[in-house]
Amino acid sequence: MYLKSTRIYFPHQICRSGYLEVAGEVIRGFSAEVPAGAEVIDYGDHLLIPGFIDQHIHGWGTGSFNNDKSVHSIQEMKKNLPYEGVTSFLATSGAEPVEDLVEGIKNASWVVDHQKDDGATLLGVHLEGPFINKEYKGMQREDCCIDPDMAIMRRFMDAQSHPQIIRLMTLAPELPGAKELIQFCHAHHIQINIGHSAATFDCIRDLKEYGLGGVTHMFSGMRGLHHREPGVAGAALYFDDLNCEFAKQTGMTVRPEVFALTWRLKSKDKIIMTTDCGGIALTKKEKYHYIRKQTFIPNGDELILRNDDGSEEHVDIHDYKAVRNLELSYIKSIRNLIANVHPSVHEIMKITAENPARYIGVDDRKGSLEAGKDADILVVNDAFEIQATYCMGKLYKSEE
Repeated sequence: MYLKSTRIYFPHQICRSGYLEVAGEVIRGFSAEVPAGAEVIDYGDHLLIPGFIDQHIHGWGTGSFNNDKSVHSIQEMKKNLPYEGVTSFLATSGAEPVEDLVEGIKNASWVVDHQKDDGATLLGVHLEGPFINKEYKGMQREDCCIDPDMAIMRRFMDAQSHPQIIRLMTLAPELPGAKELIQFCHAHHIQINIGHSAATFDCIRDLKEYGLGGVTHMFSGMRGLHHREPGVAGAALYFDDLNCEFAKQTGMTVRPEVFALTWRLKSKDKIIMTTDCGGIALTKKEKYHYIRKQTFIPNGDELILRNDDGSEEHVDIHDYKAVRNLELSYIKSIRNLIANVHPSVHEIMKITAENPARYIGVDDRKGSLEAGKDADILVVNDAFEIQATYCMGKLYKSEE
């Protein structure tokens, strides 16, 4: 199969006339010509870029690893995500009971080991907790925020079907026992993000060499920047080698001007975009969202959204077209980002694909349209509206 476009984007160049050859699940490379009789799909002037990689997503659409860690729920995420431009992801947990996390790791392992052409690729698990600080818990369960514990960490490791199911962990490095756990994770090729943390600048400076790689949802759930105590946010801006992960750009959790300031200060090689979506449709217990000013009320096959003014909306939790509007999608977040900081296409590719692929250790097969890598391809127009998504060479039509 050959995908034709006047704008095929590779990491360091744009091919303005030619074809991207796809053989099964893999990109074979760029071709100036095609054999007679070959299958050609002509995308005209649309952009061909690598699919998005979301390293921090608890749930989306009709699936949620946060609210329902079943194999079925993970598979629903896989099925839904391509329509938003996401071609691979880390199923992300929260601060939850240890037994639930162990079960989730086992189920994620099964999905990783038995993946077929059924949507976005599950790359593994991001454990956001449980080793986080109650002081900055945000929406996390306070009763499940605990100090780092090597015995519990080994249980998590043993729940994997093979190494590298757990690819990323968010923790608070100021907690007792954090240094040993950071060193352990670093030795086992698990990236460590600082998050839900009251760490001081000096704490991060002293522990960074042991394996701290970045921060989770920059500015949210962390000690902020003060001119006498730079905190987690200040450390992330100051240290060039720390990655800044941002959640979806709604303008609610981080003001656009603050994101723009980080954009000016930080290398584009060290910014990673995610959604931090939760899969709200699968909420199991009544929950108040203090930012959205809404109460989520599960009611059988529907979710009731009750606003602070008393008005309500009822959503069928099995209807993807309905539930997809409950949260801001990856592609809509990127459009907001484009309107705010006006990045180049190559900069967008870095923060959505190249950087996360490198950070979580899958850049040998993900993150760009180079020959030999998985055929995870996003076709967008100039307004960054999705025209088509390819996951491992399989076509998914846009729901936009």
